[in-house]
Amino acid sequence: MRKIAEVILGVIRRIVQPFIKKGSKASGTGVTLDTELFMEGIDIFLKEGKEVVMTPKGASMLPFIKGGRDSVVLQKPSAPSEVGDIVLARVGDRFIMHRVFKVDGGSLTLMGDGNIRGTETCLDSDVIGKVIQIRKENGKVVTPGKGKFWRMLMPLRRYILAFYKRVIL
Repeated sequence: MRKIAEVILGVIRRIVQPFIKKGSKASGTGVTLDTELFMEGIDIFLKEGKEVVMTPKGASMLPFIKGGRDSVVLQKPSAPSEVGDIVLARVGDRFIMHRVFKVDGGSLTLMGDGNIRGTETCLDSDVIGKVIQIRKENGKVVTPGKGKFWRMLMPLRRYILAFYKRVIL
């Protein structure tokens, strides 16, 4: 049984090896993948109609998505993005997972729920995936809403997020 497990692990390593950053130190518990290649892989799977589960990094989607803890399920968009959708988009040379804040024709303005200012702009064609589920670290599965109430709280967001980060998180 152990021999079979070693063979399977060897095959997996050969598949993953091209995606490992040069100079990174892969430990027994994880590897560092090149973000561009990783995102291209996600894009390929989504275009094939597969759902992709990933764990986003960062705090820009607090309090609804905790970076490094919660996972999201992405799906290829089946319709144009709407205000309130959480999307994964290519913005310049980066990939951003934020909520659509404004739609102007085919142009989207994105803003993270955990941001108090600062937006990104992209085209709807730059969106590679839409978040259809949030899997919380406690196992709870949440279908994201459009964030209408949260967007209405924009003037108070600074205080709500400060409280959340200091007291709850």
